[in-house]
Amino acid sequence: MQSKLLDRANASKAVKALISSYPNAHYYLDFKTDVDLMVAAMISAQTKDEVVNAVTPDLFRRYRTITDYAQADEKRLAERIKRVSFAGSKAKNIIKTCKAILDFHGGKIPRSMDALTSLPGIGRKTANTILINAYGIVEGIPVDTWVIKLSGRIGLSRYSDPEKIEKDLMDIVDRRHWKTIAYVLKSHGKVICQSKIPVCSRCMINKICMRNGVSSNK
Repeated sequence: MQSKLLDRANASKAVKALISSYPNAHYYLDFKTDVDLMVAAMISAQTKDEVVNAVTPDLFRRYRTITDYAQADEKRLAERIKRVSFAGSKAKNIIKTCKAILDFHGGKIPRSMDALTSLPGIGRKTANTILINAYGIVEGIPVDTWVIKLSGRIGLSRYSDPEKIEKDLMDIVDRRHWKTIAYVLKSHGKVICQSKIPVCSRCMINKICMRNGVSSNK
C-alpha cells in the first residue's frame, strides 16, 4: 500500500509546527574541530549517538589532525572505535579519506558537496552534516534514519531513498531551516513520534499527520 502524502499546505503547516516546537534542536554528536566532526560523522552510520559520543573523547585526544589519521595504523584505529558498527571498514575509510585530503586538498577538508562526496566513506548525508555544522554552508538537508522514518510517517515524502527524501524536504522546508530540520525531526522522534509506538495524543500535528505505517499509538 502506497504511503499517503500531505498536500503542500498541510506539509508546510506540519513543518512549521515542528520547527516551532523544537527551537533548540541541534546536531547531536560532540566535536570541537572540523576534523573531529568529519570523523564523528563518518563513524556514526548505523550506530547510536550515545555510543559515538562515548568513543570519540579518547579518539580525539589521540588523533587531532588530518595527518594524524592519515598516518594511523588501521588495526589500532579500528580497535579504538570497536564499539561502533563496521569499525574496520570505517577505520579504513577514515585513513583513505585523510590521505586523499592531504594529497588533493592541501590538508584541508573541502567545502563543497562534490569534493566531499568524492572521498571514501562520505555520502550526501555526511557531507551535508560537515558543511552545515563545521562551516555554516547549507547546500541541502542531512537525511538520517529519523528523517527517513518521520518523513514517511508524517506524509512529507513517499520515498525511502535518502536523496529523493532530501529533494522533497527541500521543496517543502524554507531554506533558512534546512540546517536544522533534520535535528527537529530527530528530536520529535525521540520525544513523541517514537520508533515503535508514537505518542500521537501529545503530538502537535496529530490532526494532519498521515500516520503511515502506524499500527498502534498512545
